[in-house]
Amino acid sequence: MLAYAHVVCERLSSNDIYTRRIDFIMNNLFYPVASLSTIAYSRDSKRKRLSSYDKTGCNDDRIYIESGESRIIADIKGIGCINHIWCTISGENFIEEKNYLRKIVALMYWDGEENPSVEVPIGDFFGMGHAQCHNYVSTPLQMSPQDGKSFNCWFPMPFSTNAKIKILNECDKQIIFYYYIDYEEYNQMPKGLLRFHASWNRECPTKGVEQGNMTNKEWLFEGKNTTGKENYVILEAKGKGHYVGCNVNIHNLRDTTEWNWPGEGDDMIFIDGEKWPPTLHGTGTEDYFNTAWCPTQEYNAPYHGITLGGKDNWEGKISYYRYHIHDPIMFNKSIKVSIEHGHNNHRSDDWSSTAYWYQSEPHMKFKSLFPVKLRLPRCLVPRQY
Repeated sequence: MLAYAHVVCERLSSNDIYTRRIDFIMNNLFYPVASLSTIAYSRDSKRKRLSSYDKTGCNDDRIYIESGESRIIADIKGIGCINHIWCTISGENFIEEKNYLRKIVALMYWDGEENPSVEVPIGDFFGMGHAQCHNYVSTPLQMSPQDGKSFNCWFPMPFSTNAKIKILNECDKQIIFYYYIDYEEYNQMPKGLLRFHASWNRECPTKGVEQGNMTNKEWLFEGKNTTGKENYVILEAKGKGHYVGCNVNIHNLRDTTEWNWPGEGDDMIFIDGEKWPPTLHGTGTEDYFNTAWCPTQEYNAPYHGITLGGKDNWEGKISYYRYHIHDPIMFNKSIKVSIEHGHNNHRSDDWSSTAYWYQSEPHMKFKSLFPVKLRLPRCLVPRQY
């Protein structure tokens, strides 16, 4: 698109080049989403908001969702794009229920579709698993003070006829839910906008290999994986679109005093049905998440980071994120984003993930979300074949 804009501009007089180039880009590429570099340009849209404010004018600025209830918090008609979602949650009598961030599910539907384009436990959707929240900052997703309990999403979510957002409460008790949904209303839909999607997966434990007579070094670092068939799957989708990233959460289940790094797994991203080795083949878990040397330090950058680094010897819970905002991974027919759970898939740990992508509709129907008891930390999830 930028190359084409450059060709068009070369045919114009020198006085018109800059203005025409910016106008071309704004009208054809960047118009739908405001940014620091484009914020001064006039926008032919209207700012709208849905929120949980008290319609009586009092201060009860929240909604109450009963156990087992599914509540629609947005049902927007027309053409537009959701630019920002904020929410915070508490439990009955403002007492948080244990693991509530895995018991509450966010569902989103675009343009009257029957099957959701987003179906993710709410804590995982906002960038961190293990039913935990923690202050961190990335460009598309953030958990903000106090104690990471203020959740923000800036992924643009366009729609041409309707946008519907549901919150499913599978806690044992009522929840208290505060929210903003900020969106733009358009007169017409800009061309080429795909629909936002997010899905959740978990494998607990991953299907590893017994150490047996292998030394610790042999078990952690040796062996050959020339198929990728037993890799942990972050995303599997069909259609045309682009993958824009994930968060991955690992609970190290191995109890040992030996070197116990749970990573070392190569990412393998198979595009449009290609066989091993895929076009995009990585070199290790921490490498895919743009870090190095088996890290334990917490770190937040715009597009990659570590929200939980684990304890000594990488014990306990670990969380990473990697967002492909400047380097989306395109596919025309299908995509399978996978990663080894330990080199050569030797390790048996608790893995979960949320994948984010854009694609044309209709999308492939998601696997059924695990019931609550199989979403909670440290449970055993039957392996899917």
